[in-house]
Amino acid sequence: MRDKISKTILVVDDDIHIGELVKLYLQKEDYRVQIVTDGEEAVKVFSEIAPHLVILDLMLPGMDGLEVCREIRKLSHIPIIMLTAKGESFDKVLGLEMGADDYVVKPFDPKELVARVRAVLRRSEPYEMEKLQIVFPGLVVDKGRYIIKVDEQDISATPKEIELLYFLADHPDQVFTREQLLEHIWGYDYMGDSRTVDVHIKRLREKLGEENSFWKIKTVWGVGYKFEVKR
Repeated sequence: MRDKISKTILVVDDDIHIGELVKLYLQKEDYRVQIVTDGEEAVKVFSEIAPHLVILDLMLPGMDGLEVCREIRKLSHIPIIMLTAKGESFDKVLGLEMGADDYVVKPFDPKELVARVRAVLRRSEPYEMEKLQIVFPGLVVDKGRYIIKVDEQDISATPKEIELLYFLADHPDQVFTREQLLEHIWGYDYMGDSRTVDVHIKRLREKLGEENSFWKIKTVWGVGYKFEVKR
């Protein structure tokens, strides 16, 4: 448990009973937990306590969950797990594009939520020996600082876009299926579909600009994608 003792989790849900239930289960795992019940307060408290992870309900009074997610992403890349009610209109791809790392549908098993929290935190922890910066002609992908530079210009990108580009660039000329990319970037417990990968690749290409003469993200039809490097 020692690796979790210092972890603080912010739970944002206007249903205080759900918040207290989640808090109870997380505290059993030695996480520190703070509960807030509205979006604006969540953004304020987030800045004050700098949590390691946020559990964020989609439907909140005033500022909804997607707006809160957007505001948090302006400040930090810490993990966010969205909570959505069964049957609630929620575009999974949109939520992930806004910066959420995972989502759980209500009603949920608190033990499953704790397992998701553990998995997302584990994926977010940097490895001390891991290479955090990849450099190609005209391209720098820095996963330590979550920065992409093209021709020395900073490129605005979401955390998942940066992680996806880093992973592909770290395995030049190797082809990955959409399912493999989902597993490596979003985790084995992500329940979304391959459209998520396509959306991220499309946006990356738009942000990286015209095709580079040294490298490009190439579609391998019927298979998936690869980061192609011209020798």
